[in-house]
Amino acid sequence: MLQKLADQYLWVICAILLVNLYQRRIADSEKKRFATIYIAALAMVFDVFLVIIISQNWPRWTAIIALAVVLVLGIVFRKRVWPFRLHCASCGTKLNLDHIIGHDDNLCPDCWAKAHPEEAAKQTEEDAKKNAPQLAEEQDYSAANDVREIDWDLWAPKETCVITYLFQGEGPDKQVLLIDKKRGLGNGLVNAPGGHVELAETAEEAAIREFDEETGVKVSDIHHMGILNFQFKDGLSMRGHVFFAYSYEGEMHETDEARPFWCPVDEIPYEKMWQDDHLWLPKALEGQRFQGFFIFDDRLMTSSKLDILPMQENEE
Repeated sequence: MLQKLADQYLWVICAILLVNLYQRRIADSEKKRFATIYIAALAMVFDVFLVIIISQNWPRWTAIIALAVVLVLGIVFRKRVWPFRLHCASCGTKLNLDHIIGHDDNLCPDCWAKAHPEEAAKQTEEDAKKNAPQLAEEQDYSAANDVREIDWDLWAPKETCVITYLFQGEGPDKQVLLIDKKRGLGNGLVNAPGGHVELAETAEEAAIREFDEETGVKVSDIHHMGILNFQFKDGLSMRGHVFFAYSYEGEMHETDEARPFWCPVDEIPYEKMWQDDHLWLPKALEGQRFQGFFIFDDRLMTSSKLDILPMQENEE
């Protein structure tokens, strides 16, 4: 019996390595890929025990001790050896095979999208371009006068950007950092620091980088609040991610792109900002998450729609 177990070890290793190779095609699965290697190592330790027991003619019951040692090692290092779950860690939904052996967060697609809204939006854009490239190229919404004329599920933005509001103080003394935009889209208007998301960069990473480039300040404790979808009459289409930040380090200074200044929250100059800001920013200041859809003719907003999104579980 022990000899048969020892002889089958190679097949066990092959099966584990096949799982490991399959995991490599699944994103965000590094922890689970290493787990299969640890499992293979424990299997090898047990096989070594079996070889020693057989070669030394030790009593067969010592194999139980060997198995116990391997199990103890597995329990001690269980966080590395067994990160796998059959059900979603958030909602309890049964996971498919890819999410059982891959995806370290053990979340179903819906819960992952709720936990990572900006990444989910970016993934949706990429999938739309891959699955319907011709449709995305042929569809032109520049003539639309009302947001209801646009199929926002098929609409694909040409650019993705971020905007970040930094706060300090509490109550009536609470202030927000704004900028006088000196160049680029919206130059001459009051806005918050922001810019374009670069290739292979998440929206949150772009928000931190752009804030630093425009003000000299590095923000932290950053929260995703909403998504803005803009269709311009000149053909430009843009998706913006809105972030709130509550901590920072560094000294604020003027740059070629912006002149930053602190402004009391109850004195935000909406009349000097993009026309959509007064629709969603007060909602965000109340702690509500949102998604907005807007049509602009240059700087004139011709149509709008604002959806209030449900709060995430950890925000309620």
